[in-house]
Order: sequence, then C-alpha cells, then structure tokens
Amino acid sequence: MNKQQYLCIFISIFVINVEGHLNLVWDPPNSAFDTELYERVLDTAECSRQISFLRRNNSLLLARFLDAGIKVPNGIFIGNNVHLGNYHQCLGIHHNAQDMEIEGKYCMIQVPGNQSFHLPDLGPRNGFDPRQLIVDEEVVQQIGEINLRKAGFRNIFGADIRDDMRNFPGNPLVGTNFRLAICVPKPCTTQEFINGLLLNLTAFGFQYNDQFCRLNGDKPWSPADTAALVVFSVIGVLVLLSTSYDLWETIINKKDPKNVNAICRSFSVYTNTRGLLHFPPNPNAIECLDGVRALAMLWVIVGHAFSSQPFTYNNIDVFQWIISAKSLWIQAAHVTVDTFFMLSGLLVVYTTAGKVTSMKLIKNLHLFYLNRLLRMFPILATVVLLEASFFHRWFDGPVWGSAAANADRCRAFWWTTLLHVQNYVNPERVCIGATWYLAIDVQLHILSPIVLVWVLSGNNKVAWSALTMSLLGVLTAATLYCFQMEFPTGMMAPGRGHQMMYYLVYYYMNTLTRASPFMVGMVYGYLLHTWRRREIYIPVMVNILLWVISLALLGLVGYAVLPTIQMDWNNQTVDSLYNSFLRPTWAMALGWLIFACAKGYGGPVNWFLSLRVWKLPARLSYAMYLFHFSLMVVVNNSRSEPIWFFVDYIIFLFFAYTVLTFLVSFLATVVIDAPMSVFFKLLLDRGHFKKKDTAVNGNTHRPNRYADNKKYRSN
Repeated sequence: MNKQQYLCIFISIFVINVEGHLNLVWDPPNSAFDTELYERVLDTAECSRQISFLRRNNSLLLARFLDAGIKVPNGIFIGNNVHLGNYHQCLGIHHNAQDMEIEGKYCMIQVPGNQSFHLPDLGPRNGFDPRQLIVDEEVVQQIGEINLRKAGFRNIFGADIRDDMRNFPGNPLVGTNFRLAICVPKPCTTQEFINGLLLNLTAFGFQYNDQFCRLNGDKPWSPADTAALVVFSVIGVLVLLSTSYDLWETIINKKDPKNVNAICRSFSVYTNTRGLLHFPPNPNAIECLDGVRALAMLWVIVGHAFSSQPFTYNNIDVFQWIISAKSLWIQAAHVTVDTFFMLSGLLVVYTTAGKVTSMKLIKNLHLFYLNRLLRMFPILATVVLLEASFFHRWFDGPVWGSAAANADRCRAFWWTTLLHVQNYVNPERVCIGATWYLAIDVQLHILSPIVLVWVLSGNNKVAWSALTMSLLGVLTAATLYCFQMEFPTGMMAPGRGHQMMYYLVYYYMNTLTRASPFMVGMVYGYLLHTWRRREIYIPVMVNILLWVISLALLGLVGYAVLPTIQMDWNNQTVDSLYNSFLRPTWAMALGWLIFACAKGYGGPVNWFLSLRVWKLPARLSYAMYLFHFSLMVVVNNSRSEPIWFFVDYIIFLFFAYTVLTFLVSFLATVVIDAPMSVFFKLLLDRGHFKKKDTAVNGNTHRPNRYADNKKYRSN
C-alpha cells in the first residue's frame, strides 16, 4: 500500500459517518432520586387533616411553610424569573401534633406569565391581561433578547420560547415562565395545598405546572455508592499502610530510597508528593509549554466560572455584557481547547520522532495505545465514580436536579466515557460533560499512526508530504462538512438558540471539525524535531514580522466572535468560514509562538511562559480539567438563591474554584494517579516499545512517573 492510499484512508475515516451518532434509551437501574417515594407519601385525607391543623391550631408552623415557599420573584424587570424560596428551611420542618407527623416538602412550580383570571360570580370581568402592562420600551427589548438567547436551553426540555414570543409580540413579559418554590406538607400535592389553604385558585383560571418535589431521604443508596465506598476505603487503607512503610524505612531506618520496595511504597503520600513537586532541570525541555498549558487551563476554568452559574438576578445585565466587547475574553474561551488539541498533536510527533522507527511503531502499536489509555484511566475513572456517587450524596440544594442528572448519566453511560466514545454514543447525555474533549483527543491519537508511520520514515520529503496532505485533506473535508451542515457560530448565536444541541453534537463534539488544530500541532512537532538541538537563524525583521502576524491572528480569532453574537447577525457564509478556519488559525498562530520560544526568539514571552510557577499547574492540568466542572456544579447547585452577576464577583469565584480544583487534583494525583503510574510502568516495561526514559512531563524529558503522555495530554 503506497503513501497516497494510506493518506486517503486517514482522510476518509474522518469523512465517513461524521453524522453518525448512536442514541441509546438506557435509564440507570438506580435513579439519583427515589421517584416512588414521592408517590408513596401522597395521601389526600392526611393532607386535608394537616392543612386544617395548620389553619386552625398552629399559625406559627403555617407561617414557616409560607415563609419557605411561594413569593413573587425579585427583579422581574431586570430579567429574573426565579424564586427559590428557602430549601433547607422547608425540609427542616418537622412537627409532631395530634398523632400527625408534619414535615415539609419542597416543590418547584412553573407559572406562565400569560394568566387570565375569571370570577364568574362577580359579573363580567376582563381579568388580568399581561398585554396591558405598561412597560418601558427598552425593558421590553432587553427581555426579548434574553428570551431569544434562552431558546436553546429551553429547547433541551422540549419547549421553544420563541413560539411564546410570537404568540405575544407586544410584551415579552407575557411569554415569561416563572419558576417559583413552594413548601407544602409531605402528603400534599401543590394543588391540594394551594386550594386547601387559601381558595380554589385553579377554578379562577390560575395555571401552573409542577416541575419537581424534594423530600428528606429521597436519595436512595445505589451500587455506585457501594462501589465508591469500597474502592476509596481500600485506597485509604493502602495509602495509610504504604505511607507508614515508606516513613519507617526511609526516615526511621534511614534506608536509601532506591533500596526500598517500589511497589510497597507506591501509595506513599510522602514519596508521591515529593515526586510531584520535583522538577529537575533538563536541557532538552521546551519550557514554554508549561506556561501555555497552565494558562490555557486557567482560561477553561474562568470561562466555565461565567457559564456555569445556574441563576442570576440581573439577567439583563448579563446579556448586555455578553454581547459587548467587554466579554470577548470569555466569549473566545472556547478556542482554548484547540490549544490543547494543538499541543497534543505537537507532542505526539515531537516525542516519537527520532526515537522510534516506522516499523517499530507498527510492531508495538498496541503498546503505543496502551501507554496513552492506561495513563488516562485512573483519574478519569475516579471522577466518573465520584460523579455517580459521592458528589450527588454529599451535597444538595434547591436546584440539585441538574447535579442529580449528572449522577444518572454516569450510572447509565459510564462505559461510554471510559471507552472514549461519548461524543458519538448518546452525545446529549455525556457522563462528565467536559470529557467530550478527551474522547476526540483519544480518537485523534488512535488515528495519528496513519500519519506517524510516514513521519518516522526517516525521509524528510515523505514526512512533509504526509503532514501537508493530511492537513489539507482534513481542512477540505471539514470545510465541506461545515458548509453542508450550516452550523451557527456558537451556542449563543442570536435567533438560533434552538440549534444549540445540533451545534454541540454535530460540530463542537465532532472529531472531523476539531482535527485541524491537532494536525497543525503535528506539523509544528515535526518542525521542532527537525531543528532539535540545532540553532536556527531568523533575521530580526523577519522575527518581528512573524510575531506581529502571529499576535494579530490570535487577536483576530478573539475579536471575530463579537459581530456573530449581535442580535442582527445573519450571514451563514461567514458562519461556515468561521467554523472551518477559526480553530486551525488559532493553532497556527500559537504554534509559531511556541516554536519561537523554543528556538530562542521568544524574548519576554518565553521568560514569562517558562517561569517555574507554571510547572505544577501544568503537571496537574489533566486532573484539573476533569475535576473542575464537576466541582463547579456541586458548588453552584448547592446555592440557596440566585447570585447578582458582577464581573468582579465571578472573578472572585474563579479564584475559589481554581484553589478547590487544585487541591482536589493534587490529592487525587498523589493517592490515585501516582500509584497507578508505578504499576502501569511495570506493565509497559515488559513490552518492547520503550522510550529509554524520555517520557515528557509537560515538555521536559525525564524518567518520572508523572512524566508520561498523560501529563502532557492537553486538557
């Protein structure tokens, strides 16, 4: 089979079935909430007794129910349509009286703004008509824009708010659905409580829909909880024993660490922490990669700090900020993932070229894959298990449903995440949403030997031909695909919010559309390999020109999102060009920055990116990527009320999220990842595909258990 045939196979793998997604109907055998409990507690007669007691005998207890429940939301005219009540106060109600056990049940109802009350006994009435509300025109326009941008999120739940707005064109407040908390006695439905306590409002035309109810003890124990308890208990015992053994041998008996059994001390917190914090100098290191990776990881966290907030009071301020130039540094944060794809492609070439021949790669392909997959597994499996069990069980809040949904997804589809196929198998129900990136990265790594066999041939012309043809082939296929599918430019595209899942599934999580930065990285990886340990002379003016072009392209990529998020944007051709070339442009410009820094032409940029302060975050970046969003969900959905959106406050939250993520990632790396690295190294060293201790820790070559592909795998 000749070179052209190999490359055709490589390109066709991306093109064939890029739209093929498998959606399985597979509910978890153990739901996060005990839905049967909600049905078992209902008792109309007991409800009537308790309501009667509250009305006649205990006005203070009744006041506690009312105080914890339904109220008009604050800030309706600045975009808020939610009142969360007092979740913990409601579930904390527990009163025994007259052989009754009165307990609180927290429920959420959805009340349409379009209400038409009628009182037949009082003569003809026009009722309440929201169309007659006199609202400032600017407020009407702003709320309308908010509703348009919420359309995509509403579409996930089977509703499109744009239809409501078309039905009520005069006042978008009419189409608003309010989400209101209500605290009711345990045996009651919301309707029984509302009608029995006050008056039969539903008979007067009051309309609402029940969304959910919560009770104490509604989180049943599941096999995932048992598995997590057993696994983490065993790890805890091993850590205790291993650390004790290590300290006894090295500190008390003062043995040389080289003479201490490596397996027996593999779980030692003492040794693993020292190894994690050890950064020996290496002349072959590309030092700037640590800074690039760490900063990219921080950009991911700050972007999610803004996007993960479930409710805010001042939604109008939020959306005005989103469409302004002030938000570009957040709006453009999605390209940071392409930074990781580029780094992954760069390092897969740079760390194999010159060390492994084409034939050796082919003969040991199984070890090439195992080295990648096994090193990724421990932290990934840890996060999946925590998401399916402890994260759901340990925390709670009034909007815990989204966190519980994460637990359900992980209990049903944990295997798609561990097999790295979640972007094609049930992509709308991904366990650990951020792992869509990991799936694509693994898929690209699996495909990379199709090009690597030519890159490692030892012939520069063959290598450059393979890289060039692969890059052009992927770009061409992705461009044709984007023009055919006509995607919006992002999840916040005005007027196209209903296409959010279409964009996410078929573009954002698609291997073909995200392959070009990886291919650009492979090109730069081979370029760096070509000039490895060799000086390169770049004239001053050429260097300045290349830096100007590179920085201009990086700035252009960041700015390009601004016109596409405006309300009057409507240009599908530009959208398709944007989706086709924005990401490889970013990778190309960033690749020059790395190349210049590596070859001594980075100046202050290289100094900044090579600071030692970036080394530890870069080393932990994989764990931080996997943990950060799950921790954000836990924190955000534990809140008892919406927050007031203020950029400085979100930045403060970003620092809090970062510190929490860093600490959890550090702990997981020391007690889980490092020990597994010892066992995997022993396993892989039995094979014939060895790199002579040249594994890369982020960017430096050294024999270190943290210094393998897993750690530079772009997060």
